[in-house]
Amino acid sequence: MPVELTILAWAAVLLFVHIFTAVGVKTIQYGSDWNMGARDETMPPLNPVAGRLERARDNFLETLPIAIIALLGVVVAGKSSAGTALGGWIWLGARAVYLPLYWAGVPKVRTLVYLASVVGLVMVLKPLLLG
Repeated sequence: MPVELTILAWAAVLLFVHIFTAVGVKTIQYGSDWNMGARDETMPPLNPVAGRLERARDNFLETLPIAIIALLGVVVAGKSSAGTALGGWIWLGARAVYLPLYWAGVPKVRTLVYLASVVGLVMVLKPLLLG
């Protein structure tokens, strides 16, 4: 199996981590009745940590479709290589590091880690775009 597909499987695991972490902290603030209810009522603003976790999840969801397209694209096009695998692992590793950095409210370093993830995606996209 191409390593790019393994990276996508781990990305799915990371998405679960994002979802359950954000909802878990939100549930601590709003309570289990909110979590198990219809969530129709207007709630007070999220505390800073819950807000950061939601933004981290949303940020991950913004790059995940690009990663899926890129990683599946190189597999389908027969362009998998050590470079695309490395780019995929850089993307995934940076995304995994990004979550605790955002959770902790670490500025600047978090942005550098995000940029590293973009570099990883560009490494995967390059053979699709340039042949």
